[in-house]
Amino acid sequence: MSSQHVLVLNCGSSSLKFAIIDNATGEEILSGLGERLAEQAPQIKYKFQGNKEIVPLNSGDAHQVAITTLVKLIKDLSLDADLVAVGHRVVHGGERFTQSVIIDDSVIQAIEATASLAPLHNPANLLGIRAAQAAFAHLPQIAVFDTAFHQSMDQTAYLYALPYSLYREHGVRRYGFHGTSHAYVSAQAIEVLGLQQAPSRIITAHLGNGCSVTAIKDGKSVDTSMGLTPLEGLVMGTRSGDIDPGLFSFLINHLNYSTQQIDTLLNKQSGLLGISELSNDCRTIEEAAQENHPQASLALDIFCYRLAKQIASFLVPLGGLDALVFTGGIGENSDVIREKVVNQLGFLGMKVNAEQNLKARFGGQGIITDAAHSPVAMVIPTNEEWVIANDAATLAKGA
Repeated sequence: MSSQHVLVLNCGSSSLKFAIIDNATGEEILSGLGERLAEQAPQIKYKFQGNKEIVPLNSGDAHQVAITTLVKLIKDLSLDADLVAVGHRVVHGGERFTQSVIIDDSVIQAIEATASLAPLHNPANLLGIRAAQAAFAHLPQIAVFDTAFHQSMDQTAYLYALPYSLYREHGVRRYGFHGTSHAYVSAQAIEVLGLQQAPSRIITAHLGNGCSVTAIKDGKSVDTSMGLTPLEGLVMGTRSGDIDPGLFSFLINHLNYSTQQIDTLLNKQSGLLGISELSNDCRTIEEAAQENHPQASLALDIFCYRLAKQIASFLVPLGGLDALVFTGGIGENSDVIREKVVNQLGFLGMKVNAEQNLKARFGGQGIITDAAHSPVAMVIPTNEEWVIANDAATLAKGA
Protein backbone atom coordinates (compact mmCIF):
# COMPACT_ATOMS: atom_id res chain seq x y z
CA MET A 1 0.00 0.00 0.00
CA SER A 2 1.36 3.42 -0.90
CA SER A 3 2.07 5.92 1.86
CA GLN A 4 -0.78 8.06 3.16
CA HIS A 5 1.19 10.10 5.69
CA VAL A 6 -0.31 13.52 6.40
CA LEU A 7 1.27 16.40 8.30
CA VAL A 8 -1.44 17.90 10.54
CA LEU A 9 -0.92 21.47 11.77
CA ASN A 10 -2.96 23.30 14.40
CA CYS A 11 -1.44 26.76 14.64
CA GLY A 12 -2.63 28.86 17.58
CA SER A 13 -1.77 32.37 18.69
CA SER A 14 1.10 31.13 20.84
CA SER A 15 1.41 27.45 19.94
CA LEU A 16 1.86 25.03 17.07
CA LYS A 17 0.49 21.53 17.56
CA PHE A 18 1.63 19.07 14.92
CA ALA A 19 1.54 15.41 14.00
CA ILE A 20 2.38 13.15 11.10
CA ILE A 21 -0.36 10.55 10.86
CA ASP A 22 -0.57 7.43 8.75
CA ASN A 23 -4.08 7.83 7.43
CA ALA A 24 -4.30 4.15 6.54
CA THR A 25 -3.81 3.04 10.15
CA GLY A 26 -4.35 6.17 12.28
CA GLU A 27 -0.85 5.72 13.75
CA GLU A 28 0.95 8.87 14.91
CA ILE A 29 4.41 8.68 13.35
CA LEU A 30 5.51 11.99 14.88
CA SER A 31 3.71 14.28 17.31
CA GLY A 32 4.61 17.42 19.15
CA LEU A 33 3.95 20.95 20.28
CA GLY A 34 5.66 24.25 19.66
CA GLU A 35 4.85 26.30 22.73
CA ARG A 36 5.34 29.79 24.16
CA LEU A 37 5.75 31.10 20.60
CA ALA A 38 4.67 34.60 21.64
CA GLU A 39 6.73 34.58 24.84
CA GLN A 40 10.24 34.10 26.11
CA ALA A 41 12.04 30.77 25.68
CA PRO A 42 9.89 29.23 22.91
CA GLN A 43 10.50 25.53 22.27
CA ILE A 44 9.32 22.47 20.40
CA LYS A 45 8.57 19.25 22.25
CA TYR A 46 8.11 16.15 20.13
CA LYS A 47 7.73 12.37 20.35
CA PHE A 48 9.16 9.97 17.78
CA GLN A 49 9.50 6.18 18.07
CA GLY A 50 8.80 6.37 21.79
CA ASN A 51 11.46 8.98 22.49
CA LYS A 52 10.63 12.48 23.72
CA GLU A 53 12.84 15.45 22.82
CA ILE A 54 12.87 19.22 23.37
CA VAL A 55 14.30 21.68 20.85
CA PRO A 56 14.80 25.31 21.99
CA LEU A 57 13.75 27.96 19.45
CA ASN A 58 15.19 31.37 18.74
CA SER A 59 12.94 34.30 19.64
CA GLY A 60 11.70 36.64 16.94
CA ASP A 61 9.20 35.49 14.36
CA ALA A 62 8.55 32.40 16.46
CA HIS A 63 5.80 30.87 14.30
CA GLN A 64 8.01 30.96 11.22
CA VAL A 65 10.98 29.69 13.27
CA ALA A 66 8.82 26.86 14.64
CA ILE A 67 7.69 25.82 11.15
CA THR A 68 11.25 26.03 9.80
CA THR A 69 12.50 23.92 12.72
CA LEU A 70 9.68 21.42 12.20
CA VAL A 71 10.49 21.12 8.49
CA LYS A 72 14.15 20.45 9.30
CA LEU A 73 13.12 17.89 11.90
CA ILE A 74 10.86 16.09 9.43
CA LYS A 75 13.66 15.96 6.86
CA ASP A 76 16.29 14.91 9.42
CA LEU A 77 14.02 12.03 10.46
CA SER A 78 13.49 11.11 6.76
CA LEU A 79 9.72 11.54 7.07
CA ASP A 80 9.23 14.03 4.23
CA ALA A 81 9.29 11.55 1.34
CA ASP A 82 6.13 9.79 2.56
CA LEU A 83 3.99 12.91 3.00
CA VAL A 84 1.00 13.24 0.67
CA ALA A 85 -0.62 16.40 2.12
CA VAL A 86 -0.65 19.01 4.86
CA GLY A 87 -3.92 19.35 6.79
CA HIS A 88 -4.64 22.58 8.66
CA ARG A 89 -7.14 23.10 11.44
CA VAL A 90 -8.95 26.39 10.76
CA VAL A 91 -11.27 27.59 13.49
CA HIS A 92 -13.76 29.75 11.58
CA GLY A 93 -15.00 29.16 8.05
CA GLY A 94 -18.15 31.28 8.24
CA GLU A 95 -21.05 30.15 6.06
CA ARG A 96 -18.95 29.51 2.98
CA PHE A 97 -17.37 26.22 4.01
CA THR A 98 -19.55 23.19 4.73
CA GLN A 99 -16.68 20.74 4.33
CA SER A 100 -12.89 20.59 4.11
CA VAL A 101 -11.28 22.13 1.01
CA ILE A 102 -7.97 22.32 -0.83
CA ILE A 103 -6.41 25.69 -0.06
CA ASP A 104 -6.00 28.19 -2.88
CA ASP A 105 -5.94 31.99 -3.01
CA SER A 106 -9.73 32.25 -2.79
CA VAL A 107 -9.81 30.04 0.32
CA ILE A 108 -7.14 32.16 1.99
CA GLN A 109 -9.13 35.30 1.18
CA ALA A 110 -12.25 33.74 2.71
CA ILE A 111 -10.35 32.79 5.90
CA GLU A 112 -9.04 36.36 6.09
CA ALA A 113 -12.58 37.69 5.63
CA THR A 114 -13.85 35.72 8.62
CA ALA A 115 -10.90 36.73 10.84
CA SER A 116 -13.06 39.34 12.59
CA LEU A 117 -15.26 36.47 13.84
CA ALA A 118 -12.26 34.61 15.31
CA PRO A 119 -9.56 37.24 15.89
CA LEU A 120 -7.52 35.02 18.21
CA HIS A 121 -7.62 32.02 15.90
CA ASN A 122 -7.93 32.66 12.16
CA PRO A 123 -4.88 34.98 11.85
CA ALA A 124 -2.79 32.34 13.65
CA ASN A 125 -4.20 29.61 11.39
CA LEU A 126 -3.16 31.69 8.38
CA LEU A 127 0.38 31.99 9.75
CA GLY A 128 0.61 28.21 9.76
CA ILE A 129 -0.87 27.90 6.28
CA ARG A 130 1.51 30.41 4.71
CA ALA A 131 4.55 28.96 6.44
CA ALA A 132 3.62 25.42 5.37
CA GLN A 133 2.97 26.55 1.79
CA ALA A 134 6.50 27.96 1.65
CA ALA A 135 8.02 24.85 3.21
CA PHE A 136 5.97 22.21 1.36
CA ALA A 137 5.14 23.93 -1.93
CA HIS A 138 4.83 20.56 -3.70
CA LEU A 139 2.14 19.21 -1.34
CA PRO A 140 -1.62 19.89 -1.38
CA GLN A 141 -2.65 22.00 1.60
CA ILE A 142 -6.11 21.30 3.02
CA ALA A 143 -8.19 23.43 5.38
CA VAL A 144 -10.43 21.60 7.86
CA PHE A 145 -12.89 23.95 9.57
CA ASP A 146 -14.20 23.75 13.13
CA THR A 147 -17.43 25.37 11.97
CA ALA A 148 -18.15 23.21 8.89
CA PHE A 149 -19.97 20.37 10.67
CA HIS A 150 -22.51 22.80 12.11
CA GLN A 151 -23.55 24.28 8.76
CA SER A 152 -26.40 21.75 8.67
CA MET A 153 -28.24 23.70 11.42
CA ASP A 154 -31.58 25.29 10.53
CA GLN A 155 -32.11 29.05 10.80
CA THR A 156 -34.29 28.51 13.85
CA ALA A 157 -31.20 27.16 15.62
CA TYR A 158 -28.50 29.50 14.32
CA LEU A 159 -30.17 32.92 14.12
CA TYR A 160 -30.16 35.33 17.06
CA ALA A 161 -33.23 37.46 17.79
CA LEU A 162 -31.46 40.58 16.55
CA PRO A 163 -32.25 42.85 13.61
CA TYR A 164 -32.05 40.57 10.59
CA SER A 165 -29.77 43.05 8.84
CA LEU A 166 -26.94 42.11 11.23
CA TYR A 167 -27.07 38.58 9.83
CA ARG A 168 -27.67 39.60 6.23
CA GLU A 169 -24.94 42.24 6.10
CA HIS A 170 -22.41 41.09 8.71
CA GLY A 171 -22.94 37.36 9.21
CA VAL A 172 -23.94 37.65 12.87
CA ARG A 173 -25.28 34.19 13.78
CA ARG A 174 -24.42 31.03 15.71
CA TYR A 175 -21.67 29.08 13.96
CA GLY A 176 -20.52 26.54 16.54
CA PHE A 177 -17.06 25.03 17.00
CA HIS A 178 -15.26 21.76 17.85
CA GLY A 179 -16.95 20.39 14.72
CA THR A 180 -14.30 17.79 13.92
CA SER A 181 -14.53 16.38 17.45
CA HIS A 182 -18.33 16.27 17.53
CA ALA A 183 -18.44 14.64 14.08
CA TYR A 184 -15.84 12.02 15.01
CA VAL A 185 -17.22 10.88 18.39
CA SER A 186 -20.85 10.83 17.22
CA ALA A 187 -19.90 8.59 14.27
CA GLN A 188 -17.93 6.34 16.64
CA ALA A 189 -20.91 6.14 19.02
CA ILE A 190 -23.22 5.07 16.20
CA GLU A 191 -20.74 2.35 15.22
CA VAL A 192 -20.08 1.12 18.78
CA LEU A 193 -23.78 0.98 19.65
CA GLY A 194 -24.72 -0.72 16.39
CA LEU A 195 -27.10 2.05 15.39
CA GLN A 196 -28.01 3.21 11.92
CA GLN A 197 -26.95 6.75 11.13
CA ALA A 198 -30.60 7.46 10.38
CA PRO A 199 -32.45 7.33 12.65
CA SER A 200 -30.05 8.26 15.47
CA ARG A 201 -30.13 10.89 18.23
CA ILE A 202 -26.78 11.68 19.82
CA ILE A 203 -25.66 14.46 22.17
CA THR A 204 -21.91 15.00 22.30
CA ALA A 205 -20.17 16.93 25.07
CA HIS A 206 -16.65 18.11 24.19
CA LEU A 207 -15.21 19.22 27.52
CA GLY A 208 -11.75 20.73 27.85
CA ASN A 209 -10.50 24.23 28.49
CA GLY A 210 -13.09 25.08 25.84
CA CYS A 211 -16.44 23.27 26.14
CA SER A 212 -19.36 22.73 23.81
CA VAL A 213 -22.37 20.43 23.44
CA THR A 214 -23.93 19.44 20.12
CA ALA A 215 -27.24 17.80 19.22
CA ILE A 216 -26.71 15.40 16.31
CA LYS A 217 -29.70 13.92 14.52
CA ASP A 218 -29.21 11.31 11.81
CA GLY A 219 -25.51 12.18 11.68
CA LYS A 220 -26.01 15.93 11.24
CA SER A 221 -25.57 18.80 13.69
CA VAL A 222 -28.95 20.38 14.44
CA ASP A 223 -27.93 22.63 17.34
CA THR A 224 -24.82 23.48 19.32
CA SER A 225 -23.93 25.54 22.38
CA MET A 226 -21.12 27.77 21.05
CA GLY A 227 -22.19 30.69 18.93
CA LEU A 228 -20.77 33.53 16.87
CA THR A 229 -17.56 32.97 18.85
CA PRO A 230 -16.32 30.18 21.14
CA LEU A 231 -17.40 32.25 24.18
CA GLU A 232 -21.10 31.38 24.16
CA GLY A 233 -22.63 28.42 25.96
CA LEU A 234 -21.15 26.36 28.77
CA VAL A 235 -18.92 27.35 31.66
CA MET A 236 -15.34 26.69 30.51
CA GLY A 237 -11.82 26.87 31.91
CA THR A 238 -11.49 30.65 31.72
CA ARG A 239 -14.56 31.60 29.63
CA SER A 240 -17.84 32.62 31.19
CA GLY A 241 -20.19 31.00 28.72
CA ASP A 242 -23.72 32.45 28.67
CA ILE A 243 -24.23 35.74 30.51
CA ASP A 244 -26.82 38.53 30.54
CA PRO A 245 -25.82 40.90 27.70
CA GLY A 246 -26.86 43.75 30.02
CA LEU A 247 -23.67 43.04 31.96
CA PHE A 248 -21.77 45.00 29.30
CA SER A 249 -23.61 48.24 30.09
CA PHE A 250 -23.20 47.68 33.83
CA LEU A 251 -19.45 47.14 33.54
CA ILE A 252 -18.98 50.13 31.23
CA ASN A 253 -21.25 52.62 32.99
CA HIS A 254 -20.72 51.69 36.63
CA LEU A 255 -17.24 50.14 36.78
CA ASN A 256 -15.59 52.04 33.90
CA TYR A 257 -14.54 48.90 32.03
CA SER A 258 -13.24 49.26 28.49
CA THR A 259 -14.37 46.85 25.76
CA GLN A 260 -10.91 45.23 25.88
CA GLN A 261 -11.19 44.75 29.64
CA ILE A 262 -14.62 43.14 29.21
CA ASP A 263 -13.23 40.84 26.53
CA THR A 264 -10.36 39.83 28.81
CA LEU A 265 -12.75 39.34 31.75
CA LEU A 266 -15.11 37.05 29.84
CA ASN A 267 -12.50 35.06 27.90
CA LYS A 268 -9.55 34.80 30.27
CA GLN A 269 -10.65 35.52 33.85
CA SER A 270 -14.01 33.78 34.17
CA GLY A 271 -15.29 30.20 34.08
CA LEU A 272 -13.79 27.67 36.48
CA LEU A 273 -10.90 30.05 37.19
CA GLY A 274 -13.16 32.98 37.99
CA ILE A 275 -15.48 31.09 40.34
CA SER A 276 -12.84 29.03 42.13
CA GLU A 277 -10.19 31.77 42.24
CA LEU A 278 -7.74 28.87 42.11
CA SER A 279 -7.20 27.52 38.62
CA ASN A 280 -8.75 26.79 35.24
CA ASP A 281 -7.46 23.21 35.52
CA CYS A 282 -10.26 20.83 36.39
CA ARG A 283 -7.88 18.41 38.14
CA THR A 284 -6.69 21.12 40.52
CA ILE A 285 -10.26 22.16 41.27
CA GLU A 286 -11.42 18.57 41.88
CA GLU A 287 -8.54 18.02 44.32
CA ALA A 288 -9.39 21.24 46.17
CA ALA A 289 -13.07 20.31 46.29
CA GLN A 290 -12.15 16.97 47.89
CA GLU A 291 -10.39 19.03 50.58
CA ASN A 292 -13.62 21.00 51.14
CA HIS A 293 -12.53 24.19 49.40
CA PRO A 294 -15.94 25.94 49.10
CA GLN A 295 -15.32 27.87 45.88
CA ALA A 296 -13.77 24.85 44.17
CA SER A 297 -16.89 22.84 45.04
CA LEU A 298 -19.07 25.69 43.82
CA ALA A 299 -17.16 25.91 40.52
CA LEU A 300 -17.70 22.19 39.88
CA ASP A 301 -21.38 22.39 40.81
CA ILE A 302 -22.01 25.34 38.49
CA PHE A 303 -20.04 23.71 35.67
CA CYS A 304 -22.03 20.48 35.95
CA TYR A 305 -25.42 22.15 36.43
CA ARG A 306 -25.01 24.32 33.35
CA LEU A 307 -23.79 21.34 31.35
CA ALA A 308 -26.70 19.12 32.40
CA LYS A 309 -29.18 21.91 31.66
CA GLN A 310 -27.73 22.40 28.17
CA ILE A 311 -27.84 18.68 27.45
CA ALA A 312 -31.47 18.44 28.58
CA SER A 313 -32.47 21.36 26.34
CA PHE A 314 -31.15 19.51 23.28
CA LEU A 315 -33.81 16.84 23.71
CA VAL A 316 -36.11 19.37 22.03
CA PRO A 317 -34.45 19.37 18.57
CA LEU A 318 -33.67 15.65 18.80
CA GLY A 319 -37.08 14.50 20.02
CA GLY A 320 -35.41 11.88 22.22
CA LEU A 321 -31.98 10.45 22.91
CA ASP A 322 -30.01 7.32 22.08
CA ALA A 323 -26.66 8.26 23.62
CA LEU A 324 -24.82 10.99 25.49
CA VAL A 325 -21.11 11.03 24.62
CA PHE A 326 -18.40 12.61 26.78
CA THR A 327 -15.09 13.54 25.13
CA GLY A 328 -12.22 16.04 25.39
CA GLY A 329 -9.69 16.31 28.22
CA ILE A 330 -12.29 16.73 30.97
CA GLY A 331 -14.95 14.56 29.37
CA GLU A 332 -12.56 11.66 28.91
CA ASN A 333 -10.81 11.83 32.29
CA SER A 334 -13.13 13.27 34.94
CA ASP A 335 -15.31 10.51 36.34
CA VAL A 336 -16.45 13.03 38.98
CA ILE A 337 -17.95 15.46 36.48
CA ARG A 338 -19.49 12.69 34.38
CA GLU A 339 -21.20 11.24 37.46
CA LYS A 340 -22.52 14.62 38.61
CA VAL A 341 -23.95 15.38 35.18
CA VAL A 342 -25.54 11.96 34.60
CA ASN A 343 -27.09 12.05 38.08
CA GLN A 344 -28.78 15.35 37.21
CA LEU A 345 -30.11 13.70 34.04
CA GLY A 346 -31.49 10.74 35.99
CA PHE A 347 -35.03 11.59 34.87
CA LEU A 348 -33.99 10.22 31.45
CA GLY A 349 -33.49 6.79 33.02
CA MET A 350 -29.68 6.90 33.04
CA LYS A 351 -27.80 5.59 36.07
CA VAL A 352 -24.01 5.67 36.43
CA ASN A 353 -22.18 2.37 36.72
CA ALA A 354 -19.38 3.38 39.13
CA GLU A 355 -16.96 0.65 38.02
CA GLN A 356 -17.38 1.36 34.31
CA ASN A 357 -17.14 5.10 34.93
CA LEU A 358 -13.77 4.66 36.66
CA LYS A 359 -12.48 2.40 33.90
CA ALA A 360 -13.35 4.97 31.23
CA ARG A 361 -10.49 7.30 32.17
CA PHE A 362 -7.01 8.02 30.84
CA GLY A 363 -7.59 6.52 27.41
CA GLY A 364 -10.39 4.18 28.42
CA GLN A 365 -13.77 4.26 26.74
CA GLY A 366 -17.18 2.66 26.67
CA ILE A 367 -20.63 2.86 28.24
CA ILE A 368 -20.61 4.26 31.79
CA THR A 369 -24.29 3.76 32.64
CA ASP A 370 -26.38 0.71 33.41
CA ALA A 371 -26.65 -0.90 30.00
CA ALA A 372 -30.13 -2.20 30.83
CA HIS A 373 -31.44 1.32 30.49
CA SER A 374 -31.77 3.54 27.45
CA PRO A 375 -30.43 6.07 26.64
CA VAL A 376 -26.81 5.37 27.56
CA ALA A 377 -23.96 7.68 28.53
CA MET A 378 -20.53 6.78 27.22
CA VAL A 379 -16.95 7.99 26.86
CA ILE A 380 -15.20 8.12 23.49
CA PRO A 381 -11.74 9.69 23.21
CA THR A 382 -11.72 12.27 20.45
CA ASN A 383 -9.24 12.18 17.59
CA GLU A 384 -9.43 15.48 15.76
CA GLU A 385 -6.00 14.99 14.22
CA TRP A 386 -7.14 11.80 12.51
CA VAL A 387 -10.23 13.56 11.12
CA ILE A 388 -8.01 16.27 9.66
CA ALA A 389 -5.57 13.68 8.26
CA ASN A 390 -8.40 11.65 6.72
CA ASP A 391 -9.97 14.66 5.03
CA ALA A 392 -6.57 15.85 3.79
CA ALA A 393 -5.58 12.47 2.38
CA THR A 394 -8.96 12.05 0.65
CA LEU A 395 -8.84 15.49 -0.97
CA ALA A 396 -5.18 15.12 -1.94
CA LYS A 397 -5.96 11.83 -3.67
CA GLY A 398 -8.78 13.49 -5.58
CA ALA A 399 -6.50 16.34 -6.61
